[in-house]
Amino acid sequence: MRRRDFIAGIGAAAWPLAAPAQQQAEPVIGFLGYWKSPKEVESALVAFHQGLAKTGFIEGQNVIVEYRWGNYRLDRLRALAAELVRQPVAVIVAAGFGPPVVAAKAATSTIPIVFTFGGDPVRANFVASLSRPGGNVTGATAISTELASKRLNLLRDLVPQATTLAFLSGPDEGQRSQLLAAARDLGRQLVILEIRGAGDYEATFATLVNRQAGGLIIGTTPLNDNKILELAARHKIPTIYQRREQVEAGGLMSYGADYADIYRQAGIYTGRILKGEKPADLPVTMPTKFDLVINLKTAKTLGLEIPPTLLAIADEVIE
Repeated sequence: MRRRDFIAGIGAAAWPLAAPAQQQAEPVIGFLGYWKSPKEVESALVAFHQGLAKTGFIEGQNVIVEYRWGNYRLDRLRALAAELVRQPVAVIVAAGFGPPVVAAKAATSTIPIVFTFGGDPVRANFVASLSRPGGNVTGATAISTELASKRLNLLRDLVPQATTLAFLSGPDEGQRSQLLAAARDLGRQLVILEIRGAGDYEATFATLVNRQAGGLIIGTTPLNDNKILELAARHKIPTIYQRREQVEAGGLMSYGADYADIYRQAGIYTGRILKGEKPADLPVTMPTKFDLVINLKTAKTLGLEIPPTLLAIADEVIE
Protein backbone atom coordinates (compact mmCIF):
# COMPACT_ATOMS: atom_id res chain seq x y z
CA MET A 1 0.00 0.00 0.00
CA ARG A 2 1.34 3.42 -0.94
CA ARG A 3 2.11 5.74 1.99
CA ARG A 4 -0.29 8.49 0.93
CA ASP A 5 -3.13 5.98 0.52
CA PHE A 6 -2.33 4.56 3.95
CA ILE A 7 -2.36 8.00 5.58
CA ALA A 8 -5.57 8.93 3.80
CA GLY A 9 -7.11 5.84 5.31
CA ILE A 10 -5.97 6.89 8.76
CA GLY A 11 -7.53 10.31 8.32
CA ALA A 12 -10.82 8.78 7.31
CA ALA A 13 -10.71 6.46 10.29
CA ALA A 14 -9.81 9.13 12.81
CA TRP A 15 -13.35 9.30 14.19
CA PRO A 16 -14.95 5.98 13.27
CA LEU A 17 -18.51 5.08 14.03
CA ALA A 18 -19.01 2.39 16.63
CA ALA A 19 -19.02 -1.03 14.98
CA PRO A 20 -21.55 -3.68 15.87
CA ALA A 21 -20.50 -5.91 18.75
CA GLN A 22 -20.18 -9.00 16.57
CA GLN A 23 -17.50 -7.25 14.48
CA GLN A 24 -15.29 -6.47 17.47
CA ALA A 25 -13.45 -9.80 17.65
CA GLU A 26 -10.15 -8.08 16.77
CA PRO A 27 -8.20 -6.34 19.55
CA VAL A 28 -8.55 -2.55 19.62
CA ILE A 29 -5.59 -0.18 20.00
CA GLY A 30 -6.20 3.38 21.11
CA PHE A 31 -3.73 5.78 19.44
CA LEU A 32 -3.64 9.05 21.38
CA GLY A 33 -1.68 11.67 19.46
CA TYR A 34 -0.77 15.20 20.50
CA TRP A 35 -1.16 16.70 17.01
CA LYS A 36 -4.06 18.03 14.96
CA SER A 37 -4.13 15.34 12.29
CA PRO A 38 -2.28 12.27 10.95
CA LYS A 39 -0.73 14.34 8.14
CA GLU A 40 1.55 16.01 10.69
CA VAL A 41 3.17 12.69 11.64
CA GLU A 42 2.98 10.66 8.45
CA SER A 43 6.38 8.99 8.69
CA ALA A 44 5.89 8.19 12.39
CA LEU A 45 2.57 6.46 11.72
CA VAL A 46 4.03 4.43 8.89
CA ALA A 47 6.89 3.33 11.17
CA PHE A 48 4.46 2.43 13.98
CA HIS A 49 2.51 0.17 11.65
CA GLN A 50 5.72 -1.41 10.40
CA GLY A 51 6.57 -2.33 13.97
CA LEU A 52 3.07 -3.63 14.60
CA ALA A 53 3.26 -5.77 11.46
CA LYS A 54 6.50 -7.35 12.71
CA THR A 55 4.45 -8.92 15.50
CA GLY A 56 1.77 -10.10 13.09
CA PHE A 57 -0.83 -7.34 13.50
CA ILE A 58 -2.10 -5.41 10.49
CA GLU A 59 -4.77 -2.76 10.77
CA GLY A 60 -7.91 -3.71 8.89
CA GLN A 61 -7.04 -7.40 8.96
CA ASN A 62 -6.64 -8.56 12.54
CA VAL A 63 -6.47 -5.39 14.65
CA ILE A 64 -8.49 -2.18 14.94
CA VAL A 65 -6.85 1.18 15.67
CA GLU A 66 -8.93 4.01 17.12
CA TYR A 67 -7.17 7.34 16.47
CA ARG A 68 -7.68 10.39 18.65
CA TRP A 69 -5.92 13.72 18.02
CA GLY A 70 -5.39 16.22 20.83
CA ASN A 71 -4.94 19.40 18.78
CA TYR A 72 -2.04 20.39 21.10
CA ARG A 73 -4.38 20.69 24.10
CA LEU A 74 -3.82 18.78 27.34
CA ASP A 75 -7.45 19.19 28.43
CA ARG A 76 -8.62 17.63 25.17
CA LEU A 77 -6.15 14.77 25.57
CA ARG A 78 -7.55 13.95 29.01
CA ALA A 79 -11.07 13.70 27.61
CA LEU A 80 -9.94 11.57 24.67
CA ALA A 81 -7.95 9.22 26.92
CA ALA A 82 -10.99 8.73 29.13
CA GLU A 83 -13.06 8.02 26.02
CA LEU A 84 -10.63 5.30 24.89
CA VAL A 85 -10.72 3.72 28.35
CA ARG A 86 -14.52 3.60 28.27
CA GLN A 87 -14.58 1.99 24.84
CA PRO A 88 -12.51 0.00 26.04
CA VAL A 89 -9.22 -0.57 24.20
CA ALA A 90 -6.62 -3.28 24.82
CA VAL A 91 -3.61 -0.91 24.64
CA ILE A 92 -3.19 2.86 24.54
CA VAL A 93 -0.32 4.25 22.45
CA ALA A 94 0.52 7.68 23.94
CA ALA A 95 2.32 9.35 21.06
CA GLY A 96 4.12 12.64 20.79
CA PHE A 97 5.98 13.97 23.82
CA GLY A 98 4.77 13.91 27.43
CA PRO A 99 1.18 15.26 27.47
CA PRO A 100 -0.49 12.16 25.96
CA VAL A 101 1.33 9.97 28.50
CA VAL A 102 0.14 12.18 31.35
CA ALA A 103 -3.42 12.01 30.03
CA ALA A 104 -3.36 8.23 29.53
CA LYS A 105 -1.88 7.61 32.99
CA ALA A 106 -4.59 9.78 34.55
CA ALA A 107 -7.26 7.80 32.72
CA THR A 108 -6.17 4.26 33.63
CA SER A 109 -3.83 2.30 35.88
CA THR A 110 -4.74 -1.07 34.35
CA ILE A 111 -4.87 -0.77 30.55
CA PRO A 112 -1.32 -1.07 29.13
CA ILE A 113 0.19 2.19 27.86
CA VAL A 114 3.02 2.36 25.30
CA PHE A 115 4.64 5.78 24.95
CA THR A 116 6.91 7.56 22.53
CA PHE A 117 8.78 10.23 24.46
CA GLY A 118 11.70 12.59 24.00
CA GLY A 119 12.81 12.92 27.61
CA ASP A 120 13.72 10.80 30.61
CA PRO A 121 10.63 8.71 31.49
CA VAL A 122 11.97 7.98 34.99
CA ARG A 123 12.41 11.68 35.80
CA ALA A 124 8.95 12.31 34.35
CA ASN A 125 7.51 9.64 36.69
CA PHE A 126 6.17 7.56 33.82
CA VAL A 127 8.08 4.42 34.87
CA ALA A 128 9.92 3.18 37.97
CA SER A 129 13.11 2.37 36.03
CA LEU A 130 14.23 1.93 32.44
CA SER A 131 15.04 -1.76 32.82
CA ARG A 132 11.91 -2.71 34.80
CA PRO A 133 9.22 -0.10 34.24
CA GLY A 134 6.69 -1.63 36.65
CA GLY A 135 3.00 -0.76 36.49
CA ASN A 136 1.12 -0.52 33.19
CA VAL A 137 3.47 1.80 31.25
CA THR A 138 6.48 1.24 28.98
CA GLY A 139 7.65 2.47 25.60
CA ALA A 140 10.45 4.07 23.63
CA THR A 141 12.35 7.26 24.38
CA ALA A 142 14.53 9.40 22.13
CA ILE A 143 16.33 10.80 25.23
CA SER A 144 16.31 14.11 23.36
CA THR A 145 16.55 16.20 26.53
CA GLU A 146 19.93 14.63 27.26
CA LEU A 147 21.27 15.98 23.95
CA ALA A 148 20.64 19.65 24.65
CA SER A 149 24.29 20.45 25.42
CA LYS A 150 25.42 18.68 22.26
CA ARG A 151 23.03 20.81 20.18
CA LEU A 152 24.37 23.92 21.89
CA ASN A 153 27.94 22.93 21.00
CA LEU A 154 26.99 22.25 17.38
CA LEU A 155 25.29 25.63 17.12
CA ARG A 156 28.35 27.33 18.63
CA ASP A 157 30.53 25.61 16.00
CA LEU A 158 28.18 26.79 13.25
CA VAL A 159 28.07 30.45 14.40
CA PRO A 160 31.25 30.89 16.49
CA GLN A 161 30.96 34.68 16.32
CA ALA A 162 27.60 34.70 18.12
CA THR A 163 27.96 35.66 21.78
CA THR A 164 24.23 35.32 22.49
CA LEU A 165 22.20 32.22 21.65
CA ALA A 166 18.56 31.42 22.40
CA PHE A 167 16.57 28.41 23.54
CA LEU A 168 12.90 28.12 22.57
CA SER A 169 10.53 25.80 24.41
CA GLY A 170 7.06 25.34 25.79
CA PRO A 171 6.23 25.90 29.47
CA ASP A 172 7.23 22.41 30.70
CA GLU A 173 10.75 22.06 29.32
CA GLY A 174 13.14 20.06 31.47
CA GLN A 175 16.55 20.99 30.05
CA ARG A 176 16.86 24.71 30.79
CA SER A 177 19.24 24.55 33.76
CA GLN A 178 21.44 22.08 31.91
CA LEU A 179 21.64 24.40 28.90
CA LEU A 180 22.31 27.51 30.98
CA ALA A 181 25.26 25.79 32.65
CA ALA A 182 26.60 24.56 29.30
CA ALA A 183 26.31 28.05 27.82
CA ARG A 184 28.27 29.54 30.73
CA ASP A 185 31.00 26.96 30.17
CA LEU A 186 31.20 28.03 26.52
CA GLY A 187 31.30 31.71 27.42
CA ARG A 188 27.94 32.38 25.77
CA GLN A 189 24.84 34.13 27.01
CA LEU A 190 21.68 32.05 26.65
CA VAL A 191 18.26 33.67 26.28
CA ILE A 192 15.35 31.44 27.38
CA LEU A 193 12.19 31.99 25.33
CA GLU A 194 8.84 30.33 26.05
CA ILE A 195 5.80 29.59 23.91
CA ARG A 196 2.58 29.22 25.91
CA GLY A 197 0.00 29.62 23.16
CA ALA A 198 -0.55 30.06 19.44
CA GLY A 199 -0.36 33.85 19.75
CA ASP A 200 3.14 33.84 21.23
CA TYR A 201 5.24 32.94 18.19
CA GLU A 202 5.55 36.34 16.48
CA ALA A 203 6.26 38.20 19.73
CA THR A 204 8.77 35.58 20.86
CA PHE A 205 10.77 35.84 17.66
CA ALA A 206 10.65 39.64 17.91
CA THR A 207 12.22 39.31 21.37
CA LEU A 208 14.85 36.96 19.96
CA VAL A 209 15.77 39.53 17.31
CA ASN A 210 15.80 42.39 19.84
CA ARG A 211 18.17 40.42 22.06
CA GLN A 212 20.44 39.93 19.01
CA ALA A 213 20.57 36.16 19.40
CA GLY A 214 22.85 34.69 16.74
CA GLY A 215 21.36 31.22 16.84
CA LEU A 216 18.41 29.24 18.19
CA ILE A 217 17.97 25.81 19.80
CA ILE A 218 14.50 24.25 19.68
CA GLY A 219 13.50 22.33 22.82
CA THR A 220 11.67 19.04 23.16
CA THR A 221 8.31 20.49 24.21
CA PRO A 222 5.89 20.14 21.26
CA LEU A 223 5.65 23.33 19.24
CA ASN A 224 4.25 24.32 15.85
CA ASP A 225 7.04 23.22 13.50
CA ASN A 226 5.66 25.04 10.47
CA LYS A 227 5.44 28.34 12.32
CA ILE A 228 8.96 28.02 13.70
CA LEU A 229 10.38 27.15 10.28
CA GLU A 230 8.59 30.15 8.78
CA LEU A 231 9.80 32.61 11.43
CA ALA A 232 13.36 31.29 11.53
CA ALA A 233 13.56 31.75 7.76
CA ARG A 234 11.94 35.19 7.83
CA HIS A 235 14.30 36.50 10.54
CA LYS A 236 17.30 34.55 9.17
CA ILE A 237 18.04 32.86 12.50
CA PRO A 238 20.37 29.82 12.31
CA THR A 239 18.37 27.13 14.13
CA ILE A 240 19.09 23.59 15.31
CA TYR A 241 16.18 21.17 15.70
CA GLN A 242 15.66 17.70 17.18
CA ARG A 243 14.41 15.79 14.15
CA ARG A 244 15.60 15.27 10.60
CA GLU A 245 12.03 15.83 9.32
CA GLN A 246 12.33 19.46 10.40
CA VAL A 247 15.47 19.84 8.29
CA GLU A 248 13.87 18.09 5.34
CA ALA A 249 11.07 20.66 5.63
CA GLY A 250 13.57 23.54 5.32
CA GLY A 251 15.23 23.80 8.74
CA LEU A 252 18.98 24.37 8.89
CA MET A 253 20.30 21.58 11.10
CA SER A 254 19.17 18.81 13.44
CA TYR A 255 20.77 16.44 15.88
CA GLY A 256 18.90 13.57 17.45
CA ALA A 257 17.63 10.04 17.28
CA ASP A 258 15.79 8.50 14.34
CA TYR A 259 12.19 9.18 15.37
CA ALA A 260 10.85 6.64 12.90
CA ASP A 261 12.79 4.03 14.84
CA ILE A 262 11.16 5.17 18.08
CA TYR A 263 7.68 4.68 16.61
CA ARG A 264 8.64 1.37 15.03
CA GLN A 265 9.70 0.10 18.45
CA ALA A 266 6.43 1.36 19.95
CA GLY A 267 4.57 -0.69 17.32
CA ILE A 268 6.56 -3.79 18.23
CA TYR A 269 5.86 -3.33 21.95
CA THR A 270 2.16 -2.79 21.25
CA GLY A 271 2.00 -6.06 19.33
CA ARG A 272 3.88 -7.93 22.03
CA ILE A 273 1.48 -6.66 24.67
CA LEU A 274 -1.49 -7.72 22.53
CA LYS A 275 0.06 -11.21 22.52
CA GLY A 276 0.11 -11.28 26.32
CA GLU A 277 3.37 -9.70 27.52
CA LYS A 278 3.16 -7.20 30.39
CA PRO A 279 4.42 -3.58 30.15
CA ALA A 280 6.14 -3.98 33.53
CA ASP A 281 8.46 -6.58 32.00
CA LEU A 282 9.33 -4.70 28.80
CA PRO A 283 12.36 -2.39 29.29
CA VAL A 284 12.07 1.13 27.94
CA THR A 285 14.01 1.21 24.68
CA MET A 286 16.56 3.91 23.91
CA PRO A 287 18.31 4.85 20.66
CA THR A 288 21.90 3.84 20.08
CA LYS A 289 22.57 6.17 17.15
CA PHE A 290 22.11 9.92 16.74
CA ASP A 291 22.25 11.73 13.42
CA LEU A 292 23.49 15.19 12.46
CA VAL A 293 21.61 16.45 9.38
CA ILE A 294 22.45 19.71 7.60
CA ASN A 295 20.49 21.51 4.89
CA LEU A 296 22.97 23.27 2.57
CA LYS A 297 20.23 25.05 0.63
CA THR A 298 18.95 26.65 3.83
CA ALA A 299 22.51 27.55 4.86
CA LYS A 300 23.01 29.32 1.53
CA THR A 301 19.73 31.22 1.96
CA LEU A 302 20.92 32.36 5.38
CA GLY A 303 24.30 33.38 3.98
CA LEU A 304 26.12 30.79 6.09
CA GLU A 305 29.23 28.84 5.22
CA ILE A 306 29.07 25.46 6.95
CA PRO A 307 32.45 24.78 8.62
CA PRO A 308 34.30 21.79 7.12
CA THR A 309 34.48 20.24 10.60
CA LEU A 310 30.67 20.06 10.77
CA LEU A 311 30.34 18.74 7.22
CA ALA A 312 32.87 16.03 8.05
CA ILE A 313 30.83 14.68 10.95
CA ALA A 314 27.37 15.14 9.38
CA ASP A 315 25.44 11.91 8.80
CA GLU A 316 23.47 13.50 5.99
CA VAL A 317 23.84 16.67 3.99
CA ILE A 318 20.77 17.86 2.05
CA GLU A 319 21.96 19.66 -1.09
